[in-house]
This record gives sequence, C-alpha cells and structure tokens, in this order.
Amino acid sequence: MMELIPNLPDHVVGVKATGRVTAADYEQVLIPAIEETLRSHKKVNCLYQIDEAFEGFDAGAVWDDTKTGLAHLFSWGRVACVTDVEWIRKAAKAFGFFWHGHVRVFSNNEFEEAVDWIKENLEV
Repeated sequence: MMELIPNLPDHVVGVKATGRVTAADYEQVLIPAIEETLRSHKKVNCLYQIDEAFEGFDAGAVWDDTKTGLAHLFSWGRVACVTDVEWIRKAAKAFGFFWHGHVRVFSNNEFEEAVDWIKENLEV
C-alpha cells in the first residue's frame, strides 16, 4: 500500500509505502502526484518512505517504478529514500550515482531530517 505524505511544499511528492506495494499503488497514487507536480514545476523532489511494515513490491510496481523514473529522467530535483530495509538502502545508493538528480538515503529515525532536506527547492 502507498499513501501520500501530507503537508509538503507543492514541488515535493511524498509517499509512504507499507505492506505490499503494487502497480495499482503507483498508478493511482504516485504517478498522478508526480504528473500533477510537473505541470507547474520543471523538477519534482520526491520523499519515498518505506516503513517497518513493508512486505515488498510486486512485479508491476517494480516495472512502474522503472518506467516513471525513466519517463521523467531529467525532471528529478532531489529524491530522499527513507528506510531501514537494507537491500533498498543499498540499491538507492547504487542507483543514485546514475540518477539525474540528488539522491540521499535516510533511516526511518531520520525522517524529519529527510523532510527538511527534501523541502529545499532546486530548480523547481
């Protein structure tokens, strides 16, 4: 399941993933929020929190994540990945080197620091 994180600036899309994340979560929550933000900003900052109840992604979610990232390759400002899931932390750091934005990984107990960092406006 994926839900929007409220009370963020309009150039930031924040989502919290919990339980099993599906393609429907991307198609109904994350992708529309990104598209809406990009209608009024050149770049979008994304705060992606994966909480302790996270159970994994289905194949459709992985595909939608890849498609969304590539479709907006040059539209990312900052991406904050907030998680304690070690394989996701490692993957985010590895892919961050190839990303056309600024990627930073935070633990769940650093959530407020991640929010402060993601709010910074970079060419949005």
